[in-house]
Amino acid sequence: MALRLLSLLVVGVALLESCFGASSHSLKYFYTAISEPSQGLPHFVTLGFVDDQLFSYYDSNSQKEQPRVSWMEKFRKEDPQYWDRSTQGAHREEEAFRKNLEILRNRYNQSEGLHTWQRMYGCELQGNRSKRGFMQYGYEGRPFIAFDKETLTWVAPEPLAQLTQRKWDALSLRNQYFKFYLEEKCIVSLKKYLSYGNETLLRTETPVVTVTRRTEVEDGMETHVCRIDGFYPRDIDASWKRDGEVWEEETFHGSVAPNADGTYHYWISIRIDPKERDRYRCHVEHDGLQEPLDVVIKEPTNSKSNLGLIIGCPMAVLVIVIVVILAFCYFRKRRQKRRQNDCNAAPTPEEGSNCSDQGKSEGAAA
Repeated sequence: MALRLLSLLVVGVALLESCFGASSHSLKYFYTAISEPSQGLPHFVTLGFVDDQLFSYYDSNSQKEQPRVSWMEKFRKEDPQYWDRSTQGAHREEEAFRKNLEILRNRYNQSEGLHTWQRMYGCELQGNRSKRGFMQYGYEGRPFIAFDKETLTWVAPEPLAQLTQRKWDALSLRNQYFKFYLEEKCIVSLKKYLSYGNETLLRTETPVVTVTRRTEVEDGMETHVCRIDGFYPRDIDASWKRDGEVWEEETFHGSVAPNADGTYHYWISIRIDPKERDRYRCHVEHDGLQEPLDVVIKEPTNSKSNLGLIIGCPMAVLVIVIVVILAFCYFRKRRQKRRQNDCNAAPTPEEGSNCSDQGKSEGAAA
């Protein structure tokens, strides 16, 4: 359970770190070390994601880098030593993270206890073919230091991180390699992973769009919710439009969230005057749509006919229930009367007696 929560945490951070355009893809890694491991939560964990799909995993308990998707098995066929090298690299990172965690605890003058040291890095290939790379570290769940690949320097948001900043700025060859990795090597790996997992990573699932309505009794205003479900990839452009123009006033946005089947869902709501319903549209653009979709707000159906349906259905159900109860009571009485008549007759040795106490026999099956 704890490991699952950790996975959800880093996925959430990944989603917050990115602002993707249409058809963008990403390769990201998350390393986490904790000072007090517990059952289900190892001292050190690494997670690799292509887009939002976990494809590789290592922890200090298993001591082995492992694939988490079937298409990563292709690496074993092409390069039998791939996972062994990955495991060795994870061992080195684990040792370094242990040391840094102790260094920072002493620097912050903290007592022993639960402390965390994290690293997040990766690259993105956006729809317009532009590239983006990032590398940053966090301590105790807060930003600690980040790499600026344009200047080959590190940015420290707090004074105690500036000592690390000065040390790492002096490692010019290391910083040049980081820039090369984020801009070139990471992108090459991303493209390779996308080619291996194209059946899932490059697929498209068409979004299903519905609009629901809720009336505010106090002021007569209406809230309309546009729900978009079952789409893939994650990138989607959805908005409320009034008279053909994007309308942000009284508009609220949800967050793109995953479904159990690997697709995503999203919602946006708007609060409007019911007299202006015909001016609004829910506008959706997605790779799974051949053209943008505009969903109108439907007029409410006749309230009287709905009322008849609302009243009629429960009444019909009630009548059926009453008939079933009466029938059950009738047949139960007939059975009891027939059984009483049988008890008045002497049983034969073959039949035995079926005149045992009826009150005790009820519920004996429990």
